[in-house]
Amino acid sequence: MDIKKLIEEARKAEKYAYAPYSNFRVGAALLTSSGNIYTGANVENASYGLTICAERTAIVKAVTAGERDFNVICVTSSGKGFVYPCGACLQVLAEFSPHIRVIVTDENDNYCEYLLKDMLPNLFLFDK
Repeated sequence: MDIKKLIEEARKAEKYAYAPYSNFRVGAALLTSSGNIYTGANVENASYGLTICAERTAIVKAVTAGERDFNVICVTSSGKGFVYPCGACLQVLAEFSPHIRVIVTDENDNYCEYLLKDMLPNLFLFDK
């Protein structure tokens, strides 16, 4: 898995963000265990609660394509400094892949890598 390719794909997706309220554009690239990459961008709404994050956009695209097992997600943004997934996005990732790797980037495409369980140590999961 090439992290630079995931960053590139997330940056491409970021360009499609709809962020007229915050002007904070976010892109995500999700690598599945089958080797497919699904991308997403944040889509804001005047009713802020209806806004969807880039990470969840990518997850929904993957799930509706039949994917359920994710290996890595990469997140980019138009802001300065490293951008991190929100708790809601981490919880949605945990639903499918509690051991996923999370790549966060800064404005220069420097990156840090984490395990989801380290970012959200007390996952809410039902025994299936």
